[in-house]
Amino acid sequence: MTDIGPIKLVCLDLAGTTIGDIATVERAFAEAIATQGIVPGTGAYARAMVHVHRSRGCPKIEVFRGIFPGNEAQAQAANLTFERSYEGAIERAGLVPMPGVVEVFDKLRGAGLHVALVTGFSRTTLSRVLSVLGWHDKVDLAICPEDAGRGRPWPDMILHAVLRLGIEDVRQVAVVGDSENDMLAGRRSGASVVAGLMTGVHSRDRLVNGGATHLLHSLTELPEVVLGGERNYDPQIAKARG
Repeated sequence: MTDIGPIKLVCLDLAGTTIGDIATVERAFAEAIATQGIVPGTGAYARAMVHVHRSRGCPKIEVFRGIFPGNEAQAQAANLTFERSYEGAIERAGLVPMPGVVEVFDKLRGAGLHVALVTGFSRTTLSRVLSVLGWHDKVDLAICPEDAGRGRPWPDMILHAVLRLGIEDVRQVAVVGDSENDMLAGRRSGASVVAGLMTGVHSRDRLVNGGATHLLHSLTELPEVVLGGERNYDPQIAKARG
């Protein structure tokens, strides 16, 4: 792959990839749908939470539209409750970055790469997350669906980062996430590295099915992939697809 040059941009998912907040997100979803009459212990609740799990990485409002099809008012109300619940939780308890993530940011940027965060959160929630973590100066961009037009599984946020940062070739991009939708967005963007983090919400098989080119046991393995030239398909994935 020497003809396309080195990786110049790394786009990382936020929830479940760079911060360990899966339980906080799920509690906020549960509270949000409960305000619309879907409560724990019911079949409707079980179906809704299955949809939430399958839709991880997607814009939150789109997740609620899937739970309340044809009822925009309910979807918007649930989304507002989600944002208030999640933001309240992180203000009270804070957020825990994934092990080594700040060091990974520093190593990538120190090597001259751009680092962008991409998320399914709204702009308001994203800003609150960055403030709680103190990450405003740790990344080059932080992008939400409102910035780009569509969220995952579409590639718009990744391509928005490419345009904003002046990357010449989408193959000079690496995408990192913990959900199948993260992988789909990376594949659709044309990124040459689409790395699935196996400590997050979706299984190894779902990451591979989504289009992962690499599998990471820890985010600390990422610099070796994007800086060390390991850009061919991960042998684990080649075997799984073989």
